[in-house]
Amino acid sequence: MTERRDVIRIVPYDPAWGTSFSEQARVLSPLLQKHLVRPIEHMGSTSIPGLAAKAIIDMLAVVANIDDVATNVLDRAGWVFAPEPNDAAARKLSFCHPSIAMRTHHLHVVEEQSDDWRGWLAFRDRLCVDRETRDEYAELKRDLADRFGADPNSRDAYR
Repeated sequence: MTERRDVIRIVPYDPAWGTSFSEQARVLSPLLQKHLVRPIEHMGSTSIPGLAAKAIIDMLAVVANIDDVATNVLDRAGWVFAPEPNDAAARKLSFCHPSIAMRTHHLHVVEEQSDDWRGWLAFRDRLCVDRETRDEYAELKRDLADRFGADPNSRDAYR
């Protein structure tokens, strides 16, 4: 496994995150089009206006069958297959851009029948409309990053 070099650092919300998502979604959509059951979505902390976050754009691609998606399908667009420990059990594939060590974007390709993606989007949507919960979540993220974020290869405690 490639070592990560991106320490966990929480930064103020950046409106450019939405643009960065859109640019990559335009690149990825044609490459995944035959597998997608819905448009690629911006999820995670960078998708929530006003929320401090790690400056890594989380993206979601929901597909009919994960087995039909080749792990090299995004190579020519500069995306790297980056499997995570529970991906197989979760019927998920993980990719990052531009590298595993210093990613700016993380794509979660998830099978439609999985319940995980629905929860991720519901959590995003809740934080988008509930400022108090959003601010509490930001404080929790800062605290966890301060306590556990120095080692980029030990993310479980932060999560």
